[in-house]
Amino acid sequence: MATNIEVSKQPAIVSSLRDSWVMILRSSRHILRNTDQLLGTFFQPIMFLVLFTAVYSGAINVGSDDSYTNYLMAGLIVQTLAFGSTTTAIAVANDLQKGIIDRFRSLPMSDIAVLNGHVVSDVLRNMISAVVLIVAGFVIGFRPDASFVDWLLLILLTVLLTLAFSWLSAILGIVSKSVEGVQWLTFVTVFPLTFASSAFVDPETMSSWLRGFAEHQPITHIVDTYRALLIGTPLGDSWWIALLWLVGIIVVAMPVATYVFTRKTSA
Repeated sequence: MATNIEVSKQPAIVSSLRDSWVMILRSSRHILRNTDQLLGTFFQPIMFLVLFTAVYSGAINVGSDDSYTNYLMAGLIVQTLAFGSTTTAIAVANDLQKGIIDRFRSLPMSDIAVLNGHVVSDVLRNMISAVVLIVAGFVIGFRPDASFVDWLLLILLTVLLTLAFSWLSAILGIVSKSVEGVQWLTFVTVFPLTFASSAFVDPETMSSWLRGFAEHQPITHIVDTYRALLIGTPLGDSWWIALLWLVGIIVVAMPVATYVFTRKTSA
């Protein structure tokens, strides 16, 4: 009895962190045990890398002495992280559709723990994808100039990017009525942001009506920051604009996702 009383008097933040850790382990095990997810984590970034370098490297002028592979890597990393983060939406939608959340509600656990589990496990998945992509890039000619500090900053940026897009994806997963709807919503959200940016070509080569959007949307600043850290291109204002976007998205999306999730699961 004394043990039960002691547990019940734990501060809410401690209980929430403990519950979140359990859900993080749950979601991470799903990644490691799910063959389809592992294959996607390994082969999707390699597929995009080979496709773009083999098909477009001779046709695209990036306006610098760097090879297109060096120019491309930053964009591919950001694209891989953005699309990889959308698995949060699918995982949340699956839990809601299959009634797993109803089972969790019968337990004395934090409402946000499930979301934390999916979001944080996506950081692990995206880190694996980024490492696979960079290693594959080395094989086909990618030669970064990043210092040790630059790599540490890239890791921090990767975590922030994954958290930002995963929390946005969580909102889409909650409001969608089906897993198929989630896949469509995440695609139409991420696809134009990544392709209408500096990820694959210089925005100056785009049509005038698209160029303004491409130069000022968050993905371009994020890609330019990655590129500057990787191959030493001019950084300019991109780093702090990218940081503001990512932190701002997390600050807004996290409480919104929690609120929407709580309302939906308590209805």
